[in-house]
Amino acid sequence: MNSLELAEALVKRSEVAEGDKKLVLLVMDGVGDIRHPSNDYRTPLEDADCPNLDDLAARSAVGRIIPVDYGITPGSGPAHLGLFGYDPRVVEIGRGVMEVVGIGMELEEGDVAARANFCTIQDDTVVDRRAGRPETRVSAEKVRLLQEKVGRIEDVEIIMQAGMGHRFGVIFRGPGLMGGVNDTDPHENGEPIHEARAEEQGQEKTARIINEFQRRALEVLEGGDPINGMVMRGFSGRPGIAALQERFGLRCGAIATYPMYRGLASLVGMGLVETGKAVEDEFQACLDHWDDYDYFFIHVKPTDEAGEDGDHGKKVEAIEATDEKLPMLLDAGPEVLAVTGDHSTPCSMKLHSWHPVPLLLHSPRCGADCAEGFTEAACNTGGLGIFRAMYLLPLMLANAGLLDKYGA
Repeated sequence: MNSLELAEALVKRSEVAEGDKKLVLLVMDGVGDIRHPSNDYRTPLEDADCPNLDDLAARSAVGRIIPVDYGITPGSGPAHLGLFGYDPRVVEIGRGVMEVVGIGMELEEGDVAARANFCTIQDDTVVDRRAGRPETRVSAEKVRLLQEKVGRIEDVEIIMQAGMGHRFGVIFRGPGLMGGVNDTDPHENGEPIHEARAEEQGQEKTARIINEFQRRALEVLEGGDPINGMVMRGFSGRPGIAALQERFGLRCGAIATYPMYRGLASLVGMGLVETGKAVEDEFQACLDHWDDYDYFFIHVKPTDEAGEDGDHGKKVEAIEATDEKLPMLLDAGPEVLAVTGDHSTPCSMKLHSWHPVPLLLHSPRCGADCAEGFTEAACNTGGLGIFRAMYLLPLMLANAGLLDKYGA
């Protein structure tokens, strides 16, 4: 029995079922950062004016979490799976599946899903993977055009639907398809679009269809400005995964604005709560459904977007905006509140990274590390130490008094 299975076995399910103890996981996506000369060796958390987070950190247990494992840079899917109490090295959910489920597309057995980005290409090189972050309505019109022009290849139906901004979902539906083909997205600007290749036996047809779709889509989009290309990643099928309620007895609700995170939450059995885009809207949605769930996952995206754009000031503003509204959650009196990120997105790197993420854990049972603030450096000194993200949910349950004693 591994440690997660042990935690499942020790859950006081009758007490969980009473529903009077609320657990809240607040994820500021990509909040972790590193000191770098470009920002005078200060991180956004150090520069942000966060009286509420800093005060809470002084009265909480703090530490840092490793999303997957030492030195491993996670995608958003594995990073969130860890936060939800799954070992992301064992449980795998493809990015494509998360995207299409999150925007409400119906995924059937045997389908292969992909997340697609509109992009800008120059001389066969991707110069902007997000095509300047177009408005959703602009991307939706391009998706409609692609659906009309490239809706079928051979015996494979291709179904597309706009997501948010530059993103859209693609489902390949037909016989003999397999997920796991490599991405056509180069993941960095300044690189050519990749060709899909069969990584395993039986993927040859899938790779062929993907490459032909990619080729035809580029023909349709040619000449557009700034959208004149598209790339895809996360080719995958629907996984079998045990729901959080089955594992821990918790009724779980997800509050997120971006489809991918809603999709992932849905795949692990969370109810999807409707919300507006602002942090205040998300916190209010949590309060409006306070009696409906035992565990709330609240996802805040702007911190990650700022990190990916390399915008230190914008990331500071996103952190401060979250801090300003934090009393809304505190006044509701959750038994346990955890504040962290799914991964670090250092502004100096403009990418996800492997660096440990600051964590604050507050409850009547947490003790107090008297941290000087909610920063990377302060969290380095905390009693929680540095540990893998998949142990956070068992820690939250323990801090709620919902795990039984092990042994005599």
